[in-house]
Amino acid sequence: MQSARFATNAIKLNFIRSLTLRQLQIFVVASRYTSFARAAEELHLTQPAVSMQIHQLEETIGLRLFERVARKLTLTEAGEMLTHHASRILGEIKDAEDAMLSLRHADSGSINMGIVSSATYFAPKLLALYSRLYPKVDVHFSVGNRDALLRLLQDNAIDLAIMGRPPPELDTTTEPLARHPQVVVAPLTHALRAARRFDLQELRDDTFLLREPGSGTRMAAEAMFRQHLFTPAKIVTLGSNETIKQAVMAGMGVSLISLHTLLLELRTGEIALLDVNGTPIERTWQIVHLRTKQLSPTSVVFRQFLLDHTATHLEHEYAPFVGAATHLRADTGAGE
Repeated sequence: MQSARFATNAIKLNFIRSLTLRQLQIFVVASRYTSFARAAEELHLTQPAVSMQIHQLEETIGLRLFERVARKLTLTEAGEMLTHHASRILGEIKDAEDAMLSLRHADSGSINMGIVSSATYFAPKLLALYSRLYPKVDVHFSVGNRDALLRLLQDNAIDLAIMGRPPPELDTTTEPLARHPQVVVAPLTHALRAARRFDLQELRDDTFLLREPGSGTRMAAEAMFRQHLFTPAKIVTLGSNETIKQAVMAGMGVSLISLHTLLLELRTGEIALLDVNGTPIERTWQIVHLRTKQLSPTSVVFRQFLLDHTATHLEHEYAPFVGAATHLRADTGAGE
């Protein structure tokens, strides 16, 4: 038994000695894209160099990390597992690097930020303002649905996240950033475009265009349906806010969507807001990080910047489209 334990420890030690951080970095990027070519492009390497590093990593581990299924590169079970561990390792190293750097300057270093896709319509403008104030800080955005951001937080791959609902499944520190109204949109030809304060049941014959399961907007729509004892005639799942907006404008159906994704369409009068009872659904943008996460001084300053500026920015941008803070008119935005 003792000799077997020594042999196991020797294998573990050899495994740790054989791994390199560079291999883990290359593997994490390759696993994100499931493409050696795209990983090579991001890392400024050749594709053969990426393939060689992945092959050496697989030899060290003794397991395949990628496999081809129907000509498509996918992660194996071992690859999925290693992705989480490698992300955590690299996240911890980045934390150490940021901590050392921040001892010298709180206005330099890097921040990894996760945002749900609905926030991509306003977060870049805030980032531009922040970058003018702190030009030495590099802010990297990861975009995904709510479930994807929870995994990134859990893996310590991001420092902060902007999302629409606090995650009870994780031990986090969460603070509200700004109001986040959810509205029902329809094509300009919709029969109820000019109707006032009608019940959701009036849309029982409409097709509802919704985001994928796991997204915050999908969860909000399903909660609205339950609250109103409502069953749509048909649900079509679409993978992005942009696709949903284009489909609504094309007359495919109606949707519950974040008001903060609609600035361009409202300004040009290309989409209608329906005045459904119980809408807008008032949610809140949240800034989130793991409670156990030791934020660098740079991340603390960035987090405070978002707390100070997000609500003011959104209120200024969307004030013309919110009527008396009680309901949204279907014809708001025409002629803006």
